[in-house]
Amino acid sequence: MIDFIKRDNNDIFKMPLLGFIFKNRYFLMFFRLFIVGLFFYAIIYGFYNSSSDNIFTKAVFWGLFWPFFMVVTLGSFGRIFCGICPHGFLGKYITKFGLKKELPAFLSNPMIGGLLLVLGWWMVYYMYPGLYKTPIATAIFFVVLTIYAFIFFFLYKDMAYCKSLCPIGVLTRAYSKVGFTWLGTYKNECSQCKTFDCAKACSYNLKPFTFDKKNSMEDCTLCMDCANSCEAVSFKVKAPSSSLFKKFKSLKSETWIILLITASISITMGFHHALGRSAIVEDFIWVKTARYFQGIFDFGSMDVVGLFAFLYAVAVTVVLSSVGIFLASKVLKTEFNTLFYSLGFAFAPIFIIGGLSHLWEFFFYSNASKIVNGFIQGFALNIEYIKPLATRKDTWVHIFEIFTYLAVVWAFIIMIARIRLVEASKIRKIIAFPLASALIIFYLGLNFYKIYVYKEYGVQQREHNHSKQSVQIQGEKKHEH
Repeated sequence: MIDFIKRDNNDIFKMPLLGFIFKNRYFLMFFRLFIVGLFFYAIIYGFYNSSSDNIFTKAVFWGLFWPFFMVVTLGSFGRIFCGICPHGFLGKYITKFGLKKELPAFLSNPMIGGLLLVLGWWMVYYMYPGLYKTPIATAIFFVVLTIYAFIFFFLYKDMAYCKSLCPIGVLTRAYSKVGFTWLGTYKNECSQCKTFDCAKACSYNLKPFTFDKKNSMEDCTLCMDCANSCEAVSFKVKAPSSSLFKKFKSLKSETWIILLITASISITMGFHHALGRSAIVEDFIWVKTARYFQGIFDFGSMDVVGLFAFLYAVAVTVVLSSVGIFLASKVLKTEFNTLFYSLGFAFAPIFIIGGLSHLWEFFFYSNASKIVNGFIQGFALNIEYIKPLATRKDTWVHIFEIFTYLAVVWAFIIMIARIRLVEASKIRKIIAFPLASALIIFYLGLNFYKIYVYKEYGVQQREHNHSKQSVQIQGEKKHEH
């Protein structure tokens, strides 16, 4: 165990304020207890006030935790959301008194949690947009998720729930690689250690002193237990996505969750939410497909257009990425699977950076006021509700669209770096680059196409009854050109 160390200037633990936030065990314990209290209070409040007047429960879960805190921190500081997660925090204590069994091989696959997120949340969200968003539904959802988590914490050791069964575990592991922080150790001091206190302190059975050599933080959730056990542990600011510029051993599930989240959020929202407000909405293939099946089956209250927008987005994302990288593998004379699970990380910025455009716009349009007003309501504060910080008439909000193009540039840079790791001639790498980048190019083209559609055809004009006739009438403008 190392008791004192002279830290590098880029070590966050050396920085007065950030060092206190990330390393002081008393502050971390207080903050986690606060989050646990807020988490359960919001659930209880959801049952207590299940009416639509309850804005507090929705503000906590669908405004503050997701997407704001998670998306903003995941692409910057890394997995600090996991480090303060109520399930993980309480799970450590549950596991200590649990059965400590080995997780069965058939459950030891992070895509189990990933598919729960993609299918159980996102697909359902597009089919029934308001299903999870009522206060009572939100409360029930998180009660069920908490019971699910606590059962597996009790049964299995080494925080197996977080590694394989948590719906966001594989997502945070994959996307944290885009961030600019790195937990590791000081090599010289660490080499003198004989007690391995950092490894003993890790509830996930990880060895922090191996992270630098492996160029992988594995399942580390930045809980900082290791940092509190030994001063040789560091938490440094590095170049964004620096680990993606080198070789490392990755999980196949990381590439797949990047692709499925790109499809579920970035592409589907482009199809359904963005182009869905245009005057030619009825001309898009996912809408035409939905209308065809609606003429055959009675889907009840399901948003069939949302379902097919999701399905088409998944198909387009998987086909473009797979075919593009397959063709690139032929050019590079490299095995497809190896290349696919390496280059797939280049698509990560599309969501985690590009998503900041939508996040910040809606933060000013509505989410900021909802969060503040929700806390005013939830804690009965004698303060007037605040108004949204911006309206759609405020053009300055569009400055956040820069994140869309930053995401594309960032994705291209990572793609170049990942292709450089392949043993092939320079000319082959140049030819392979646009092929492997097919999904990035499509994402960029989709954003340009949205601009063109609204400039050329305008926004659909809705009647008070939201009838589809108004969409069709406005859409006739298309045929005048």
